[in-house]
Amino acid sequence: MKTFINILKWIVGLLFIFSGLVKANDPLGLSYKMLEFFEAWGWHFMDNYTLYAAVAMNVCEVMAGVALLISWQIKFFNWFLLALISFFTYLTAYVLFSGKIKECGCFGDCIPLSGINTFLKNLILLIMILILFFNSKYLKRVLILNLSIIIILFSIIFTIGLQIYVLRHLPIIDCLPYKKGNNIQEQMKIPPGAVPDSFTITFQYRKNEEVVEFDKNHFPDNFDSTYIFQNRIDKLVRKGNAEPAIIDFSLRTLNGKDTTDFILNQKCVLLLLKDLDTPIRLWQDDVYRIDFLCHEKNIPLYIVTALPDQVIPLFNSAHFTILRADATVLKTAARVQPTYILLDKGTIKAKHSFADVVKFEKESGLLP
Repeated sequence: MKTFINILKWIVGLLFIFSGLVKANDPLGLSYKMLEFFEAWGWHFMDNYTLYAAVAMNVCEVMAGVALLISWQIKFFNWFLLALISFFTYLTAYVLFSGKIKECGCFGDCIPLSGINTFLKNLILLIMILILFFNSKYLKRVLILNLSIIIILFSIIFTIGLQIYVLRHLPIIDCLPYKKGNNIQEQMKIPPGAVPDSFTITFQYRKNEEVVEFDKNHFPDNFDSTYIFQNRIDKLVRKGNAEPAIIDFSLRTLNGKDTTDFILNQKCVLLLLKDLDTPIRLWQDDVYRIDFLCHEKNIPLYIVTALPDQVIPLFNSAHFTILRADATVLKTAARVQPTYILLDKGTIKAKHSFADVVKFEKESGLLP
């Protein structure tokens, strides 16, 4: 029995450490997922605290896993693990049965799991933790007290430090569709062999004060300019089994013209800037230098932002163009604001946050 309990201890402990570190690689991703839950529950008062909650949750997972492995304060951490897994099981059950949220993000974006798989995983973990809970007499401390405390403190400091680093320098492992090496056009295609969603499309036109409906195969024989378009109705007939990794990437000029294809078919530098939360003094001068280097290399520079009216007054005598993009696209493509991307016919050749602008200049070949 003792051997069995110790095997369970290592499985549960390592899973919690792994889960915490995977999400600590991208705490902003977890905070965005928390926003989905708070939106579904109507907890809008928590909107400004999701990042702090995400950082704390990741620290708790890693700390609890480490404490279990070294059997430190086992009575407390047995209760702590039971509380955590009960909470996670509730969340995954909510995702599975409510239909309001697509997935819980338990392993971040690096290991996406379906709702049913995540729920079953947590149920199994709950059973394993209950077994450990009722057999804690077999879990003996393996290290002296001082060393155990040092290891616990190290796990906390390391997990917090990792999250501080990636919040400034981008995730160490980029698991998003906008990672270096990916081609955006390819990511916008449905995976090979997948069945797309099937829709029926109905058009509504007004003719002589009467609204008539028809589909594309049954246009009226007398259809002419007297038919005035009113609406188009897309009705889902059959749900497909997959969707593109990127479904909403769109770049527009300040006048509203779609320039996505034009951008994706040239070599250029994009500065992705969802908001101005990062102090301007930390990156404004670098933009001028990148602008100068791009001009010297005859490579166009575009600032892509969701707030063009706020960005335009920041720069004078620059060669770049400002484009508009949805904030959701920008927070997915660039976890740190701002982030530089070198595109070559849609392929991301280099990607760095403002904190690593020198690395970007070297990697993108902008330096003389």
